Parts: sequence; structure tokens; C-alpha cells
Amino acid sequence: MATIQRITPHLWFDNQAEEAAKFYTAIFKNSGIGSMTRYGHEGREIHGREAGSVMTVEFALEGQQFIALNGGPVFRFTPAISFFVSCDTKEEVDELFGKLADGGAILMPLQAYPFSERFGWVQDKYGLSWQLMLGSRTQKIAPFLLFVGKQHGKAEEAIRFYTSVFPNSRVEHIQRHDGQQEPAGTVAYAVFTLDGQDFMAMESAMEHAFTFNEAISLLVTCETQQEVDYYWNKLSADPSAEQCGWLKDRYGVSWQIVPTVVSELLSDPNTERTERVMKALLQMKKLDIAALRRAYEGEYTR
Repeated sequence: MATIQRITPHLWFDNQAEEAAKFYTAIFKNSGIGSMTRYGHEGREIHGREAGSVMTVEFALEGQQFIALNGGPVFRFTPAISFFVSCDTKEEVDELFGKLADGGAILMPLQAYPFSERFGWVQDKYGLSWQLMLGSRTQKIAPFLLFVGKQHGKAEEAIRFYTSVFPNSRVEHIQRHDGQQEPAGTVAYAVFTLDGQDFMAMESAMEHAFTFNEAISLLVTCETQQEVDYYWNKLSADPSAEQCGWLKDRYGVSWQIVPTVVSELLSDPNTERTERVMKALLQMKKLDIAALRRAYEGEYTR
């Protein structure tokens, strides 16, 4: 796998994480499956998964890292967060669109639009949404946030907030609606970077039966407790949503603030140690590196 990204899309599946990872890595180039974690006995009353079954799968598509989780039928993907794929040729657009649409649903037909000579928006057989467009970008795949419902009108505010939180960030481009189909001045299309990674956004005043939810969260990798504390304090806006490193921001977008040590501790072949770490983690809201290490060594009590 490539160097760890600061922000990694985290996808919540029922029980198809490994199957989906194999499907996506077979479609996209420069792709591969990385490490897996498995459920233990600890926390079964919460997650309900069989010990030994796959919990998470790391995979890369076009060099961009993703994590898939088998979390049960709790959350379902919505088009509020999709993945925008920049394609070099029409043939590439058509091929990817066809493979992703197989068994799924077409949200916007593959055709010419005023903004592109070749574009399509599709929901794949797992419910994950993809936008495919002719046009080359250095980062082939980028998360795309759609602000609708109560979040409509907040896209630019959110973009400027996110770019203020993460280092090495900037607003690259904002194109605004002219008032013909959407309220004038609202965001028709925006590109911004967070710690060097591309993100995109738009907003729509039309009626949509969805918004942001936990099915897609953005996992922020942290080296130190200071970083964990910083991102947690900046992003968390809903105390009721805080659990096991997860939070929701003021716009309803879900994030996970996770120290790198978690992966290290949970990958230990000593199951007694990993069970202790998982037990401690499940009792936390914001993750505490020192407490997780104490649990690993058998010294954590709560």
C-alpha cells in the first residue's frame, strides 16, 4: 500500500466489505487490497459479528486509499457523498460507467452535458455513488460532498471551515449558480484540497430524500494525542454522535479521528492483547492513545 493518507474514506457495508473491495480493485487500475482486521469476541453484544469474521479491509483505487467495514445493516450509502472519477478518454468513462452500473442504478445518464462532453452519475450494486467525467486530474478519484436539505446554502461555509482546520489546504475553485435553476450565488461546483488531497462539493435546493450519514465517514489519521485532540475539538459538533473515535461535524458529515497506533495494536497476533484493546476502545468517545497502550499491556481499567 502507498503512504498513508491524512484523510481516508471509510465505507460502511453490511457484510460485503471484502467482496466490494475485490470488485472495485478489479475495475480500477493501480489498485490493490491491503491489510484486513477481524472481529474478536470482545464487543459482540455491540457489533453482533462472529469472532474471526472480517471487520475491515484496506484497499487502494488509482492510488487512493479506502477502508471498508462490515458493520451490519445499520447505515446505507446515499449520494450525499459520492466519488468523482476523472477519466482521460471517452472509452474509459464508458467502460467504468458500464461496470459500475451493472446491478446498480443510473442517477444521471451517460451523455454530453453543458459542463462536460461525457459525464454520468451511477449508484453501484452496493449503493455507493460514482460520478465519471471526461477530464484529466492528478488525483484520479476524489470524495464529492452534496449539500442538500438543511445543509443547502452551507457548502461554501463548510469548504472554508474544512480548509481552515487542515494544514496544506486551499480552495481551488468555486463556480456559482446563476439563478436559473438553483438560487443565485450558491455553489454549483467547487474543488478544494485538505492536507494536499482533492475534494469536491456542490449544493442543491431541490428535494432530496437523503443527506449525510455514517455510511461514509472520513477517517483522519493522527500520529500523536495532540493531533487527535486538535481534530476532535475542531470537528466534533454533536456530543450524541461521539463514540469509538467517531464524530459528526456542524454540517452532519461523519469523521473518525484515529491514531496510527490503533492499527498497530489491533494487528497483534496475541488475541488477549487485541481483545483488551478493543474492550477499552469500545468504552471511549475520543480515543486515548495512552489508555489504549495500557490496555494492550493489561493495565487499563475503567
